Amino acid sequence: MPKPIDLHAHSSVSDGTETPAQLIRAAVAAGLDVVAITDHDSTSGWTEAFDAARGTGLTVLPGLELSTQLQYASVHVLGYLVDPTNAALVAATAQIREERLHRAEKMVARIVKDYPRLSWDDVMAQTTPGATVGRPHIADALVARGYASDRSAAFQSILHWQGGYYQPQEAPAPVVGVRLIAEAGGAPVIAHPGARGPEQLLNDERLRQLVDAGLFGLEANHRDNIQGSPEKWARTAREFGLVITGSSDYHGEGKPNRLAENTTSREVYEQIVAHATGTVPFCG
Repeated sequence: MPKPIDLHAHSSVSDGTETPAQLIRAAVAAGLDVVAITDHDSTSGWTEAFDAARGTGLTVLPGLELSTQLQYASVHVLGYLVDPTNAALVAATAQIREERLHRAEKMVARIVKDYPRLSWDDVMAQTTPGATVGRPHIADALVARGYASDRSAAFQSILHWQGGYYQPQEAPAPVVGVRLIAEAGGAPVIAHPGARGPEQLLNDERLRQLVDAGLFGLEANHRDNIQGSPEKWARTAREFGLVITGSSDYHGEGKPNRLAENTTSREVYEQIVAHATGTVPFCG
């Protein structure tokens, strides 16, 4: 039986709980053939992941998950095999990370008025140097202070978008994000398009604009896609000539998602590799 391919996983470079090396060890232990490291708005974990994969037989597909915003919804765009030195992409991701940091600071300033034992230092203590800071780190700080039982509980209560502390994210439009990835030689794939928010906003007209900008695929198989939407998005992908991917969106212990709970076919993986020109997979 072929080993599974999982094209969406995070390390502590963004909001995963494992270092890139630990992520690779987890992927090997899970019996994966290919794992993609797709940290939010950052490629800085690639080298450590490659070093950890050397000699294991695991292939690492380098990528990132680019933050974009469509009206009230965050739309994340996975970018596989981008050129990490592409000037436009480097500038955009630096700006997005800075905006993420300011957003987190504003949210914490609101939260501490009702949860006074929390501080910004608590949030920073949950990050690694250079990490893309976001709501998951606030969640971890809330857990450490005893205000939530785990990260998921924090997101379902204090950090819920209706919880009173939410701050909208400043990020480029999805069409801009897709174009940035495509022009950096990457293969852009919309992550979990059936999640609440994107599911309501990604209509045919907007998808056509994304396809025209270089969109390559849709992550139809993902646990955050609402009931019935995996089939819908698979049909949509076929209608628009896009590839269909499936992924875990693994975050270590930061989410219940487990490696290989959703996977991508070998055929689609090879199409991604053949399409992208920014860099190449690392074969351990």
